Order: sequence, then C-alpha cells, then structure tokens
Amino acid sequence: MSLRTSDFDFELPDELIAQRPPTERGQSRLLVLSRETGAIEHTAFSQLANHLRSGDLLVVNDTRVFPARLVGHRVPSGGAVECLLLRRLSDPPDLPNPEPQIPNPEYWEGLMHPGQKLKPGAHVVFERDDVRIHGEVLARHFQGRRTIRLWTDSGEPLAEVIERIGHIPLPPYIARPDEASDRERYQTVYAREAGSVAAPTAGLHFTEPVLDELRARGVERTSLTLHVGYGTFKPVRVENVDEHEVDPELYSVSSSAAEALTNALQSGRRIIAVGTTTTRALESLMPDPAGRIQPSEGSTSLFIHPGHRFRIVQGLVTNFHLPQSSLLMLVAAFAGRERVLAAYRAAVENRYRFYSYGDAMLIV
Repeated sequence: MSLRTSDFDFELPDELIAQRPPTERGQSRLLVLSRETGAIEHTAFSQLANHLRSGDLLVVNDTRVFPARLVGHRVPSGGAVECLLLRRLSDPPDLPNPEPQIPNPEYWEGLMHPGQKLKPGAHVVFERDDVRIHGEVLARHFQGRRTIRLWTDSGEPLAEVIERIGHIPLPPYIARPDEASDRERYQTVYAREAGSVAAPTAGLHFTEPVLDELRARGVERTSLTLHVGYGTFKPVRVENVDEHEVDPELYSVSSSAAEALTNALQSGRRIIAVGTTTTRALESLMPDPAGRIQPSEGSTSLFIHPGHRFRIVQGLVTNFHLPQSSLLMLVAAFAGRERVLAAYRAAVENRYRFYSYGDAMLIV
C-alpha cells in the first residue's frame, strides 16, 4: 500500500524554527536514534564521537554555497529586481540577435522576481558597492524561471563579481535578510567546491575539534560533492508519495572517495552519511558484486522514500526537516516512519531547534 504525503505530517511550533545559528558553531544539541530499537538519547553534538566507533567511515558533502541571490533594478524604470541563480548553462542558447560586443557573457537559469514584468528583452542591473552585473532576460519558463545573459562592464570573471556582490540565499523559512555572518555560518568548515544554492546543513555542526576527536577515535573521513539545488525546498504536491519527482542535482565521487568506500564495504565497516545530500549521492552509486565503487560524476534524481533498499549507507547524521517533505521521507526510509515521527515528537517536546540552522540527529 502506497504511503500518502499526509502520513509524514507532524506538529511544529513556529518558535522552534531556527532563524540564526548557535552563538558558536558546534553548540548544537544531538538526538541519537537507534535504527534497530527506536531508543532515543539526548546529548550534545560535541559528543558525537561517543556514538561512533573506530573503523566507521564518515562521508561528507564538500560542496560550497555561492552567493547566488542578486539584488538590483530594471533598466530604465528602476523597479526592484531579484534573481536567484540556479545553474550556469554550459552552452549559450540560440539567440536571434547575438551581441558580440558584450565581454565574456555567461548564460544562466535563474528564478526572478517580479516574474510577470520580466519578459524576454528586459534589461536589469545588479549592483552593490559600485560593482555591477548587467543582465538580459532571454527566455521565460515555468514558475518564474528565466534564461538570462549576464556580463560585467570590465569583462572580469563573473564568478569573482558574484562572490563580491551576491547575497547568501538563505532558505525561505528563515524570515530575515541575510547578514554578513551568514557567509561563514551557512557554510561547512570543509566546504570546497562552489556550486550550491543551499547548504548541506547536517555538516554545519562540525568543527575542527569535533573532526579531530573523530580522527583520534579511529573514525575515517572522505568527501564527495553534490551541488544542492533549489529543488531541495520543492514541496511534495502529490498525495501519493510514489508519484513525487526530485529535481536532478550534479554529483562527483573522486577516486580517493571511491577507494575509501570500497575498502569500507569490503571490510564490513559502517558508512555514516552526513546529510541527506550525501545519502542521495551514495545511494545513487552501484557497487559491483565484490563491493567495489568506481569514481563517477553525473546527476541524480533519486527519490529515497520508504521502500528504498539501502545498499551503502548504514548511519546518518541529519537535521530536523519540514513536515511532509521529501527529506523527511528519506529519513523515514532509513529508520522507519513511526520511529522517526516518534523521535520528532520527542524533539518538539524537548524544544530542539529545527531546519537549516537547527539541531542535529544521529541515526545508527
């Protein structure tokens, strides 16, 4: 029997939705859930090493959030405009009137506001501290998405200018403007590969002392990359869970990560995924009969929900997710829907902080 989206609902007071990170990174609380018995333990994230064991392989997502939200105005009207850059297009679209005089243009898919007024041909300028990016809308798509051409006056690399004038794209449930501190706090300490519009938030709790303690206890670590897209916030709009589709996201598994995963699988050691993004990337891989993982890169649209048979992941570090969300369904697939919902009720009763800047959960 198929599960319904409403089967993943729970009551969450608004005041438990974290609007800011803890005063210091790593001060989060940690709820530990036994995958086998459903037993719950309340502790601190700084004590994570006490709940893992020597030989475990911790797998993290080293993607880096880039300041993908641009704020500017229309030309010549001056009306306010925002653009959330979703992905850079590798090939320029076919253009009826190419403009070779534009220096080093890039072509992007973006989510723009106000959508109704931004038709093909519309010109916009995004600026901050006297630094400008010019944009031209080339095509309209569904739900406010646009194909847009971007360039700078000087022709300097667009990525560098975006880094200077862009805003960190905080999740829609954080009801405040981004602040300077978000550039560091909405980023993991091991972030390396820029390309995400949302953080792999389970990793936000890790500090260098926590990582050092895990290393000292014999917990190994490797990393992969999955660039988190705006689809991570996509609501499940269908009633039958099986009918939901997840937007594709790019991932990459290096030769060193593949070797670490292969060694863990072949020796029977636990693989602990940090976050739902890491879990989706790992479960998109296909070990051969001998348990070998090959280096790979590509995109994944894997939707993990109850009924999924986990091949690689044996432990999960995660945050607390939205009711009826695909991320909650992933966690329920791993530990069981009833046990996860019971843990969420315990988290609410004990006033845990929820969502991106909230507290953490370990399932082993």
